[in-house]
Amino acid sequence: MRHVIALDVGGTGMKAALIGLDGALLHEERRTTGRERGPDAVVESVLRLAEDLRARGRARFGTAAEAVGLAVPGIVDTERGVAVHAADLGWRDVPLRALLSHRLGGTPVTLGHDVRTGGLAEGRLGAGRGTGRFLFVSLGTGIAGALGIGDRVEAGAHGRAGEIGHIVVRPGGPACACGGRGCLEALASAAAVGRAWAGASGTPAADAADCARAVEAGDEAATRVWRTAVAALADGLVTAVTVLDPRTLIIGGGLAEAGDTLLGPLRAAVAERLTYQRHPAIVPAALGDAAGFLGAGLLARDRLATATAV
Repeated sequence: MRHVIALDVGGTGMKAALIGLDGALLHEERRTTGRERGPDAVVESVLRLAEDLRARGRARFGTAAEAVGLAVPGIVDTERGVAVHAADLGWRDVPLRALLSHRLGGTPVTLGHDVRTGGLAEGRLGAGRGTGRFLFVSLGTGIAGALGIGDRVEAGAHGRAGEIGHIVVRPGGPACACGGRGCLEALASAAAVGRAWAGASGTPAADAADCARAVEAGDEAATRVWRTAVAALADGLVTAVTVLDPRTLIIGGGLAEAGDTLLGPLRAAVAERLTYQRHPAIVPAALGDAAGFLGAGLLARDRLATATAV
């Protein structure tokens, strides 16, 4: 059976799959990145996992994978196939496409940004299917987005479109990892909510999920932290809606696991801020943490389809 390799690399774990050209999920597995051993060890973990998947596919289906899709975090140069900067993994200017293609004997590799790749999957297979134009926003350790137009995701002139997390919503506010201050990511990401709740609760190990549970239990301090984050998020989303005019906002990532505890007040806050703009539907992501590798599979299949068309 003809198939491709799909890889989604996160800060601590990797999700991978063999996917048929018809979209069938043939095999799925997860591994750690080995981040504690350093950046080079993470690269080797990615290469070894791809090798193992290639061998598995050959043994099971009698033929090797025809292409690879690889989704990675951070700043990604998709044209050159280079992971420019991924702070969580310690990567700088890592030529992943070339390294992986070489390890797999010349197999074509397509490199994508993890959130935009996940957005591609949500657009074709998940909550954005049939919407025509959507904005997928992932609320995790950071915040990033993907603008879906039809069956594709807009990458931008330099492959960096969708960085909604670095819209400044509170000028002069808290420092952001990008070097700016008052960015949406510094105020409304899961990491930011976790930091704020840890300080407010006096529990250093508390995280965003703990804050959500406290909100649901009626804790006033948690509710204040949550409202502050939701207000910042709504400001950022309204800016995006004004500029991009999406039909649907798809909210994913770890913070979105709070469900209606997040989406209820977020819908209300966005509605309060809109004036002439058309109100987009605000819906939860449908694919969960499978979106990254499913999107990577789409990248690989698209690569083959383009090659065949040419």
